[in-house]
Amino acid sequence: MELIKNLKWRYAVKKYSEKKISENKVNQIVEAINLTASSCGIQPYRLFVITNPEVRKRLGEGSFNAQIHASSHLLVFAGFNEITSDYIRDYVEMMERQRNLEKGTLDVLKDTLIDYFSVQTPGQNVIWSDKQAYIGLGTALIAAAELKVDATPMEGFDPKLFDEVLGLSEKGLHASVIMSLGYRDAANDYLVAVPKARLPVDEFFTRIK
Repeated sequence: MELIKNLKWRYAVKKYSEKKISENKVNQIVEAINLTASSCGIQPYRLFVITNPEVRKRLGEGSFNAQIHASSHLLVFAGFNEITSDYIRDYVEMMERQRNLEKGTLDVLKDTLIDYFSVQTPGQNVIWSDKQAYIGLGTALIAAAELKVDATPMEGFDPKLFDEVLGLSEKGLHASVIMSLGYRDAANDYLVAVPKARLPVDEFFTRIK
């Protein structure tokens, strides 16, 4: 299975080279994230792809993760602050159009989602959307490995700074998790030749028959 081989190849890169990723590969990674699973299928987060060096330098202030500004691209997964009834209505209507369904066909789904989220607190909405963003992060890591693009997932950043610099609050969003993309600096990254360490598979999982 080529995927397993590629996952053994990947690691969280600490030092990137100056080589840039082609836009074709970045677009494939973005499309993979867009196609990933989300609870109820309503994609409660948005993705920002940042190459601007000045913006990335500002975002990296106060962080020990130099990868924020030293890689080729920076992906910011930004979760919703609130799951509104209007968003659900618009999304379900889009689903009907894309599936060539008559308007109102998915009213049961729409009403169920509205009823569920209408009693959730903003804090619960934030936690829920963050969990969905992490599913997208996992897909991004796999897609990057398939394309032999290096990646580093990160929580070591200042979310308030990201919200401010990217104007996320005004968009009803907040920074959930980030990931850098690029190519490893094989001569200077101390992890480049370190064997991947994982639990033996039979110790990691339990089969219940």
